[in-house]
Amino acid sequence: MDSAKRVPLPFKIIPLEDEVQKKIAKDFAGNPNGLVSCNHWGFKFSATVTEKELEDMYNHPLDPRDVWVVTPPKCGTTWTQEMVWLIANDLDYEGAKTPFIPDRWSFLDVTGVLDKDQMIKAAPPASEDGAPEGPPDMAGDPNRPSPRFVKSHLPFSLNNPRLLDVCKVVYVARNPKDLCVSFYHHMRLIRFHDFLGDFELFVDYFMKDLTMESPYIEHMIEAWNLRHHPNLCFLFYEDMKKDMKTEIRKVVKFLGKDFTDEQVDKLAEHLHFDNFKNNPWVNAEHLKPLGLMHTDRGNFIRKGKTGDWKNYFTPEMNEKFDKWVAEKLKGTDLTFVQELEKQD
Repeated sequence: MDSAKRVPLPFKIIPLEDEVQKKIAKDFAGNPNGLVSCNHWGFKFSATVTEKELEDMYNHPLDPRDVWVVTPPKCGTTWTQEMVWLIANDLDYEGAKTPFIPDRWSFLDVTGVLDKDQMIKAAPPASEDGAPEGPPDMAGDPNRPSPRFVKSHLPFSLNNPRLLDVCKVVYVARNPKDLCVSFYHHMRLIRFHDFLGDFELFVDYFMKDLTMESPYIEHMIEAWNLRHHPNLCFLFYEDMKKDMKTEIRKVVKFLGKDFTDEQVDKLAEHLHFDNFKNNPWVNAEHLKPLGLMHTDRGNFIRKGKTGDWKNYFTPEMNEKFDKWVAEKLKGTDLTFVQELEKQD
């Protein structure tokens, strides 16, 4: 177990300008207090996050037996978590028939994402003994016995600074256009975000880095620059869509396992999107009866297609977005695949 001394967070919480906060509160009903920035390139949290909460995330306990999945939002995080958990647990498909979070995974940064005022408002009715139940636990117990499985949307600069020295980390990047489309649907679906505008308005927020846990390209560049670290396995969502078996073998080797071709084939079938999206254990179905998801706006696991952005971006939006991405990537060798001829 990691016993390193607690380290103070090296970044301050910086509120956004009042006019920006008012606009966010109007367009994102789940964030009535707006957002704040924290780190050297302005990573966004709910405005109700506290310095102690961020410091707790920064000092999350580490153990060499733990495995982390780190991604920006909507980059195939849940898909990757299922793959990683099954590989690390020697393909325990029965064990996978248990609630995803918090039973199998901890969601490290959930307290920084959810607006506390909105959480109180959205909480289920009090239990019979009169105690408020509150929203379901998603953070999990950071001190539960290892091996632990931790999901984080935080960039490496806001995760524990010793993370890569201690734990194995699987990171997944995705092309920003599909990420944007997927996040648009997610922010409309989840009542804790509850975006009320259209796609064009969402793209405007996205390109101004004014959506939750943005900016995403800086997040991916930061990880890309660490990709040669022996404890980091850097994947692309598009590679998983193109050839899942190859990516499974990459993670199998990374986690020190040895599976037969038949075992890889079975896991690939389990993870095939048509099967995966119908799996209630990973599709957050438990949130619907609690009133935390809009029931008329789709499901947590949606299409999972590379190139779906073409159904949403107008030519004008596409041109503007391409220039924005190119400017962000200037000086790096990180590139993204935007379309696939064939995908699983």
